[in-house]
Amino acid sequence: MTHIRPAATIAFILLACGLAWLVALPLWLDGGLTNPLAGVLIPIMMFTPALAVLIVLLALRPIPKGERLRFLGMWPVRPAKRVVWMMVLGLFGPVVLVVASVAVAALCGWVQLDLVEFSGFSEQLAASMPAGAPVPPAIVVILSQLVLIPIAAATVNAVMAFGEELGWRGFLVPALRPLGTWPTLLISGAIWGLWHSPVILLGYNFGRIDITGVLFMTGGCIAWGVLLGWLRLRSASLWPAVFAHGAMNASAGLIGLLFAAGTTFDMALAGPLASPDGSCAPLS
Repeated sequence: MTHIRPAATIAFILLACGLAWLVALPLWLDGGLTNPLAGVLIPIMMFTPALAVLIVLLALRPIPKGERLRFLGMWPVRPAKRVVWMMVLGLFGPVVLVVASVAVAALCGWVQLDLVEFSGFSEQLAASMPAGAPVPPAIVVILSQLVLIPIAAATVNAVMAFGEELGWRGFLVPALRPLGTWPTLLISGAIWGLWHSPVILLGYNFGRIDITGVLFMTGGCIAWGVLLGWLRLRSASLWPAVFAHGAMNASAGLIGLLFAAGTTFDMALAGPLASPDGSCAPLS
């Protein structure tokens, strides 16, 4: 494995974070998350780590040209059997963890669930339907959402997650690897969390506009970063982490399907880095 000069690693981190702030700047100048451009700029922000990698590779050339795809974990995909199994784990493992986090939140009293009538989601579903239109059974919609999670994780969510994963697990994790496995996983996760600051400080994900939102996001990214980084190191491939990130985003709004009507909950305690309806799930 090519050893990356500290200057190149620092340049990548500064570029990724600086580009994120640059993309989010219009939101800070006018309206925050209510700015009509938010729905465009936030997905664009997800690709700033990939752009930072590209700039560093072209400008500083820390990796010989013929070794770049291997270093980033993009190619070759081998040992194929291990990589495939790790991709399967990436697709379904985060869903299990999200379900477990909802169960823990319920046991701790942080959220009240309705697993019979699904009353909270039923109310939201009825409110979203046009006047006079028949409301489909909540359980049917929920089951369809659950079936779509791995499909979305492996397709559109994986595409969006690739922009982040190429930077964080593709470049940063192997760049920090000489520090040791645990320092690599924890430091890369913390940097990943802090990178979200431009939109977290606007109230994204947790509805907090102070440092507590950034701290919640950083803590969550450190925890998820251990899983994603482990998949990257264990498989020597970027793709299991990409699919795991896609699965995390696809399932992050699960709590919004299960909560009881008339109750409220704090997403910092009840949800893995996302809003109740999943609208914040893509940026993680």
